[in-house]
Formats: sequence, C-alpha cells, structure tokens
Amino acid sequence: MSNTDHIFMQSLFEKLQRLYPAVSELTLDEFGYCLETLTPNEGWDALSLPTQQEIEALITSQAFYESIQLKPKYGGKLVLDSQVKRLSQQLLAGLVKGAYPLDWVNQHFYFDLRGFLFFHRTQYFDEQVLTHLGSSPYRRFAPLQQRFESQMAVTYRQFKQANAEIDQCLMDTLQKLVTLKGTPILIAIAGQTAAGKTEIVERLQAGFEANGQSVTTIEIDHFLTDRDYREAHGIDSLGQQALHYELFKACLADICLGKQITTPRYDFVAATSSHNLDGKLKEGCQPLEIEPADIIFIEGNFPFLLEEIAHLIGIKVAYLTDDPVRMKRKWWRDMDLRKKYDLAYFLNRYFREQFLMAESAYRPQLALCDLLVDTTQAMLWATPEIQRLLES
Repeated sequence: MSNTDHIFMQSLFEKLQRLYPAVSELTLDEFGYCLETLTPNEGWDALSLPTQQEIEALITSQAFYESIQLKPKYGGKLVLDSQVKRLSQQLLAGLVKGAYPLDWVNQHFYFDLRGFLFFHRTQYFDEQVLTHLGSSPYRRFAPLQQRFESQMAVTYRQFKQANAEIDQCLMDTLQKLVTLKGTPILIAIAGQTAAGKTEIVERLQAGFEANGQSVTTIEIDHFLTDRDYREAHGIDSLGQQALHYELFKACLADICLGKQITTPRYDFVAATSSHNLDGKLKEGCQPLEIEPADIIFIEGNFPFLLEEIAHLIGIKVAYLTDDPVRMKRKWWRDMDLRKKYDLAYFLNRYFREQFLMAESAYRPQLALCDLLVDTTQAMLWATPEIQRLLES
C-alpha cells in the first residue's frame, strides 16, 4: 500500500467511526481488508465527485433504483451492481476530501459494516403520515435499540428484549380495542421486511390465547407466486400480481365466515410456492390448513393496500423498524441462519427494494393505519379516532 493510500485509509477510518459506532469494533488492518473490496482501479484520487444536490436527486429517483441490476455478473460470478458500488466509493472519497459533511452523509445514508456499503436512509414520517396520526405519539418508552449501533448483526433475542415495553403496550392496546369492537376480528399487521412482524404476531397470539381467545394467522407471503416467475416478468412483491390473489380473497372471505381454509405454502428458502399459477397444488407439495378463530391476524408487507379486502380488516397496525436495524436483522436471519442468498444478490436487492417498497407500500400504509409501532424510537402512535375510542 502506498503512503497516500495509507493516509486515505486512516482518515476514512477515523471519520466513519464518528458516524457509525460499529466501525470502532475493527482494527485498522481489518478496516483495510474491507476497504480493498471498494478500492477503485483508478485510485481514490481519480474519482469524480458529484455535488450534494446531484446525489440527493439520484437517491430520490425511482428510475435510479429501478435501474439497479439484481444479478449482474463478472467473470461468471454475481457481483455488486456498478451504480451501487460507485455511489459508496464516491461517498467514502468525499468524506476524506471534505466534499460531503458528516452531518449531511448521516442525514441521507447509513453505513452497513458487513456489506461495507452505504444505503439510502428512508424517512417514513412525512407530513401526510403525521397529519393522519396526530401531532405526538400516544405512548413513549426508552429507545433501547440504540445499543445495536455498535453491532454488526442483531439476533432475535436481542431484538425482542429491546422491544419488550413497546410490544407489551401494543398488546394491551389491541386487547382493549378488541374488547370494544368485538370478535371475530381481522387484525392486519403491516411492516417492512425484517421489521419484526412475525415475532410480534407470535407474542400477540400468546397474549390473546392467555386471555382465553382463539387465534390464527394468515401470512400474505404464503400466497406469493414463485420468485423466479416474478423476477422474469418484472413483478415485484407488492400488490395482487405477485400473489395467488383469487385464492387469497376466497380464503379471507371464508375464514371471516368461520370456515376452515386451505392456503398455499411458500418455501422461503427455495422461493417457490406450493401452488402453480392456476392456483392448483403442485405434485408433492403440502398446503397449509388454517382453522377459524376469534382473532385472525394478517401479516405481510402491504395488507392495507389491497382495496378488495380492506373492508374486512377490523384493526390496521403498522410495525416499523428503522432501515439500519432491519439490515442487521436481515444479515442474521437471511445470511447467517438461512444462508438464503448469494451475497451480491442480497446487497443489490436490499439497496434496490427498500426505496421502491417505502414509496409504494410502507409509507402509504402509515397514512392508513389505526396504530403505528415505531420500535426504533420506542413510540406507539394512534390516530385521533382510535385515541378517543381507547379513552372512552
């Protein structure tokens, strides 16, 4: 390594530690190993740096994210999308050269240490959402997820412990609403990937069952068609085109009438459905059998956006976790435990999909929900109408 490169690395190491505490867990030599993966062939000094305004325009452009390739190849191997890689290179060089202030970088990006990449930081609480929910949260707690800032991955147990108070508050609030509204009732839990939807539904189920109520869950993801088919036809995982939609509508209608239902089963590792595109069970596959219950949970990324089933939902809950924490959870769940993705595909997909899903699914549902759980800030929000009902 040349003396110039060493000086660049030392300066960058110091600045990133000020922005992202997890970087402090590395030695300078370890940091150097990571930096090698992003070092431009032409050298850091040769990089042209866009203006801050140009970068802001880029990272808020839907066309930019849609252009990200999920499976680009070089030498027969999957690699990072060139635009994703170049943006991180520019931000790193700009930090060292003083072109991009630390506060500005932190406002628009977060740095994932394991991927050694910058990702766009989504702002979920826009004016429409705040108007819908009112000016202040219904309940506040200590934001214990701050401890995750120095970690590279977040386990299920750590996440559960950090969210214990806010999750209990949600349980108490839902229990009161169910008592006021009556059963059977359909409760929809919407949220981003790795926000903690599955775990919170499991704890809510246990709480309702302890209260003597029968509970069941319908996961929208089990109605997904095969991922290869969706990707080949340009269908993202949002909306009815991605689903066995007629089966989904029929199943919801039947369970609300107290009938047992049979649903598709989605293999989350192989990314395949138990059913073909005609809605018929594939040979050798097993569907899911779901019994009717007092409390019926719908869990997924976008339950509030399906207009044909919206009238069936009694309580709409959004479960929100900030992007940096979700990324660390996805590392633990999908890469460390499930070993689900090729690394380059995992990074390309997360970079591309988080912006697109926030724009098309997550933020629009925050403006439709009855309750919003912000686990990272440890706040429970409720619409003014729901607050009046709870306080009646």
